[in-house]
Amino acid sequence: MEVVVISGLSGAGKSCAAAIMEDLNYYCVDNMPTSLIPRFAEICMAAGEEFNRSALVVDTRGQHNFDKLFSSLDELEKLGCKYKILFIEADSDTIVKRYKETRRRHPLDPGNRSISDAVARESLLLEPVRKRADRIIDTTKLTLGMLQRILSNEFAGTANKSLQITVESFGFKHGIPIDADLVFDVRFLPNPYYVNELRHMRGYNKPVSDYVLNSPNTQQFLGHLKSLIEYLIPNYTEEGKYSLVICIGCTGGHHRSVAIAEELCSHLTALGHKAECYHRDADK
Repeated sequence: MEVVVISGLSGAGKSCAAAIMEDLNYYCVDNMPTSLIPRFAEICMAAGEEFNRSALVVDTRGQHNFDKLFSSLDELEKLGCKYKILFIEADSDTIVKRYKETRRRHPLDPGNRSISDAVARESLLLEPVRKRADRIIDTTKLTLGMLQRILSNEFAGTANKSLQITVESFGFKHGIPIDADLVFDVRFLPNPYYVNELRHMRGYNKPVSDYVLNSPNTQQFLGHLKSLIEYLIPNYTEEGKYSLVICIGCTGGHHRSVAIAEELCSHLTALGHKAECYHRDADK
């Protein structure tokens, strides 16, 4: 079992880091009591592979002695668990600014001190954890996208670094899918609807697919589309994107969009990408 202990200064981005780790298929627990870590690991190990990668957020909420953390981590080693400590920090001015913007109260602020004092107290309290950290990330000048890239490069397995691609066909008369990242309008392609023997078929039926795909316009369009998507995939992956929804639309979502979506999905799968095809309006 692999455990990542996320600790660090309040306001530095621990919650954001946990959310990113969750996207990387880690099972995440926020504000984990340090004394429960060994028992949690035992339960996860008994549960199977679903919980073999966990990220636990440990901070100063409700605990002011981290001796229990280190003894719990020693217990993890005895259980055969591998662990890393990820420490998230930022400079004091940045943390104060973030608290001012969100109007939230610092967990170590009793209400009669400044946020700067609370940050200083927390920094001192967390110094033993920082010294034991395997990875320290300063988020002072980082955007969320930058943090995503750093954590993905550090903690994602090979499978997690590839995009999950969904190619979705739809009909414009039913509206554009709300989860679309990219939308392509193929209403300029030959329309099988006006061919009597094809009208009641769908784009995944071979006669309709052949009719659409054999058009010179379609072949030219597909060449450009495939090249564009192949160019975008590594750039989206580098940016830290985990999923890509490519939507192909025609008038009703029965013929042209379905045929193009099927062809694009097959092409991406043949290139080794994780791609699936979905036809939203084909049965309407």
